[in-house]
Amino acid sequence: MADKQSSGEILGIPYNFERPSLGRLLSSYWQPGKGMLVEKPFGIGYTLNLANWRSWVVLAVAGGLYYQQKQSGGSAGSEEDPVEDDDGPVEVIVDDD
Repeated sequence: MADKQSSGEILGIPYNFERPSLGRLLSSYWQPGKGMLVEKPFGIGYTLNLANWRSWVVLAVAGGLYYQQKQSGGSAGSEEDPVEDDDGPVEVIVDDD
């Protein structure tokens, strides 16, 4: 039986299942001169390149949205939404004509 490849591409999406070393992990997240997305050091797909300023913008926006959600309570039935969540029984009448 042939050995399975531990890294490569499927339909243009990279994968790598080789055991990652600390050096490879650090160097994969910091690649100056590369784009915003780089191949993951372990697993399937891409990750953010922290040497690219656009990645920091994405992280700042995601952090701001998370902070805003936590400050507002993050629930669907907040004070701004007048609809109450009533978990009581509901009577449904079906008229068959």
